[in-house]
Amino acid sequence: MRLLIISNRLPFTACYEENDIKLIKSSGGLVSGLSAYLDSLKDSRFSDFSHIWIGWPGFTINEKDKEKFEKQIYDEFNSIPVFISEEEMENFYQGFCNKTIWPLFHYFPSYASFKDEYWDSYKKVNMYFAEKILKIIKQDDIIWIHDYHLMLLPALLKEQCPDISIGYFHHIPFPSFEIFRLLPKQWRDEILKGILGADLIGFHIHEYNQYFLRNLLRILGLEHYLGKIIYNDRIIKSDTFPMGIDFDKFNNSVNLPDTQNEITEYRKILKDKKVILSIDRLDYTKGILNRLQGFNLFLEKYLEFHKKIIFILVIVPSRIGVDDYQNMKSKIGEMVSNINGKFGSIDWAPIIYQYKHIPFSTLTALYNLADIALITPLRDGMNLVAKEYITTKVNKDGVLILSEMAGAAKELGEAIIINPNDISEISESLYIALKMSEDEKKEKNKIMQERLKAYNVNFWANDFINRLFLIKKEQSIIKARILSTDMKNTIINTFFNSRKKIIFLDYDGTLIGFKEQPSLAKPDNELLDILDKLSKNSELVILSGRDKITLSKWFENLQLNLVAEHGVWIKEKNNDWHLLNPIKSDWKKEIYEIFKLYKNRLPGSFIEEKDYSLVFHYRKSDPEMASIRINELKEDLIYFTANIDAQVMDGKKALEVRCAGINKGTAGLYFLSKDNFDFILALGDDITDEDLFKNLPKNAWSIKIGIQPSAARFNLFNFYNVRNLLKEFIKNNK
Repeated sequence: MRLLIISNRLPFTACYEENDIKLIKSSGGLVSGLSAYLDSLKDSRFSDFSHIWIGWPGFTINEKDKEKFEKQIYDEFNSIPVFISEEEMENFYQGFCNKTIWPLFHYFPSYASFKDEYWDSYKKVNMYFAEKILKIIKQDDIIWIHDYHLMLLPALLKEQCPDISIGYFHHIPFPSFEIFRLLPKQWRDEILKGILGADLIGFHIHEYNQYFLRNLLRILGLEHYLGKIIYNDRIIKSDTFPMGIDFDKFNNSVNLPDTQNEITEYRKILKDKKVILSIDRLDYTKGILNRLQGFNLFLEKYLEFHKKIIFILVIVPSRIGVDDYQNMKSKIGEMVSNINGKFGSIDWAPIIYQYKHIPFSTLTALYNLADIALITPLRDGMNLVAKEYITTKVNKDGVLILSEMAGAAKELGEAIIINPNDISEISESLYIALKMSEDEKKEKNKIMQERLKAYNVNFWANDFINRLFLIKKEQSIIKARILSTDMKNTIINTFFNSRKKIIFLDYDGTLIGFKEQPSLAKPDNELLDILDKLSKNSELVILSGRDKITLSKWFENLQLNLVAEHGVWIKEKNNDWHLLNPIKSDWKKEIYEIFKLYKNRLPGSFIEEKDYSLVFHYRKSDPEMASIRINELKEDLIYFTANIDAQVMDGKKALEVRCAGINKGTAGLYFLSKDNFDFILALGDDITDEDLFKNLPKNAWSIKIGIQPSAARFNLFNFYNVRNLLKEFIKNNK
């Protein structure tokens, strides 16, 4: 079994050094975390795993060097490159990824650019990745796709390999509907459908997961149940997996000689001053300018800390050459100079500013030295720096000041959590941190360290992979219930060899698809032809929730038995309608008034009145508003119907109140009592069909339309499958 890790970048940086290609292992959070996980697999129950990392090498390789390069990176890093031209990479990475998705998903829509050439390149590059993977893929491979660069890739792979296991992890924030909808309609539809090619979809925090699910509902009309979505006849799970770090690596770093040497050197320079530390990649999402303003205000308010503190600000270069980033770099430099000039003296500069990449030994030395870590992103998917800082504090000293906009804030609640847009709160948090007692620091850090140790990067990755196994197992169980070709042939042969046949058919969702307006779901010519031919040799019973007038009109020329209002009315062929049992509907007036109240509160909803039931339809309503109003309506209805002879039925985008004790199961038994049938088949998609399935004799065939759990023996995916099955009966009856 192989694990294929797919990301935009390979786990190393490559460059030409004279005539050779030099490879330097990357130090980013994803690479470090997954590398630690892959190392751990060698000594675990997954020791039979091999892995391949697939991605872009980071620069353009000369055509003559490609074959040699592929062998080199496979031998050294178990990696396979996806080659992309400079022009395509410019539009894909610098364009769509960095100028469209990055600002939009981080809630900076004014920075976002929506160019068709960006989108075209994004689709092309995702296709290049798919083509490369499809050349090497094996049936039992596990594919783990990482991040927003490759949101179309899961669907491209699933289309070609429907049974392959695919996980997708989204490392940056997923935005709310109000932000996501700013993308052109085609783009946002394709992005959501692309991600849905995965079997398991992961996010760092619950909020991002919920936003993704809400976008599915608002844009694609897809509902979920506990994070499970049914799409393209497949169940998909979307869930939360907060990424951890390599706890032992950072916790033990203080013992490394290089780290110890740097701590000693820094301490000579800093002496006994309190150290405030910030380490960030250059990006407008990191809140660096706000942070400097907060520090400036702190120095203005608290003169007693002058010459007693040092703010070490480390900015890691990013997106060099991009105007917005270079402008921000200039502003940071100006602000640092202004603060140092305003408050500094010959023997004290408040800020030590470094704009450079720093090695692991320097990073961990700074973590160890820092009395305060000031981490204030305006929006961040997770922020592993916060976790690294806490983990490195082996003496459990130090204070973490963390933005509430960082995903890590959901796990590190013992930190001082602040609003990064509130300059005064940043200033006050520094004062609180400097005044915090050692006992309080140790108590808070102990709790956070225990949490980070338990949910480290290995736990995170194993958790994700195990959940992927579970959802694939669930898919297999569902697939086993789907009516197989062999079983379908058995049913057809039994039908053909039977003397007395009866077929029970639900209507909406079973014989025809759903429509926004129920009156539009009329039977088409194909369906009428199927029913007409099938009725020549079989008793057909259509059991529907619709009213008797509609059913009479739609099927007036066919020899069918009809059941209206889920069992209230019965019409045997060539006869008039009659009640199955005497019932009352004196409750309808009061229920109607309740429905009318909610109709006014939920735009797009409407009321359907039948002889002995009332239906509240909300298929055309805003999904999020509908979920709130329908829950409120259910509570009111359950309370009101507790002492009357009526029951509440939750249908598909409809809530129905009908007489108690009336159902399709009772109606089905009525028809079964009319003759000694030796072939019985029932098909339905609704919860109301469950009563019928449960009342059928053991020798009956029952089929649920859809993949939800059911009392039926088998499942079919949709009404097209139902029609094809009925056509087989006609074919065999000729």
